[in-house]
Amino acid sequence: MSAAPLFAAFLIAAAAPAAPPDLAAYKAEIETFRKQRDASLRSDAGWLSLVGLSWLEEGDNSVGSAPKSRVPLPKGKAPESLGTIRLEQGAATFKATPGAAVTEGTKPVTTIALRPDSSGEATRLSHGSLSFYLIKRGAKWGVRVRDSEAATLKNFRGVENFPVDPAWRISARFEKYQPAKKVEVPNVLEKPEKQDSPGAVVFTKDGKTYRLDALVGGPKGELFLVFGDQTNSKETYGGGRFLHTPPPSADGSVAVDFNRAINPPCAFTPYATCPLPPKGNGLALAVTAGEKTYGSKH
Repeated sequence: MSAAPLFAAFLIAAAAPAAPPDLAAYKAEIETFRKQRDASLRSDAGWLSLVGLSWLEEGDNSVGSAPKSRVPLPKGKAPESLGTIRLEQGAATFKATPGAAVTEGTKPVTTIALRPDSSGEATRLSHGSLSFYLIKRGAKWGVRVRDSEAATLKNFRGVENFPVDPAWRISARFEKYQPAKKVEVPNVLEKPEKQDSPGAVVFTKDGKTYRLDALVGGPKGELFLVFGDQTNSKETYGGGRFLHTPPPSADGSVAVDFNRAINPPCAFTPYATCPLPPKGNGLALAVTAGEKTYGSKH
């Protein structure tokens, strides 16, 4: 999948001092981070508002609540035919069904060219409580549908976390790759992608050394870690977790705070396209920090 939109969605309060000034202040810092994370999940634009993901075919793709729609919308939330998305040689255009109320922001839409999320900002169209937009994953084009009144959003009761433990805030070493190394990143679509790794994060825990290939995590040199560990499929999500770090210091040191480890979008919805830990990023270690499994199906 395209990494940039996903990284931006999760880049929350990554920067932090190399060592907490005291336990109370550190716990307050993590609690603030967790409150921000909770608020992002509860927002209309959060992962819990997703209600659909459909892959487009070349040519016309029907959008509506009719059972055979290529892009099905929830029954009772949209007419049987809301419009059509025409995909033609890498360009997509939406044409609304006459009389259907579709808007971009506050502007009524009849026909509009669609920008995918890989362009930086996708064209978002709305109908009632529903919104939808184009995504591009490798050579595949799809439409993601959100509902600001989704049951998954209304019924959300928060994510359980391990207790805050300063011992999991580790001072690591960043080993830069020159040039950036290409790593194969698997995903839930079973179509691995080659992505740039600027370097590896190396740290020691309980006398043993561990290494994680990092991905690009932000414009200022932040790092993005997709890792697995021995709590997966037990206390934490089976597909691993995500962790953002601040930019490494000039001397190569970087704070890796596993208390900030979070679930990937796929832990919350079947309509996400998540990266999985690259080969070698499965830790022979039980990381009892950060977010635990959400829901009963994981």
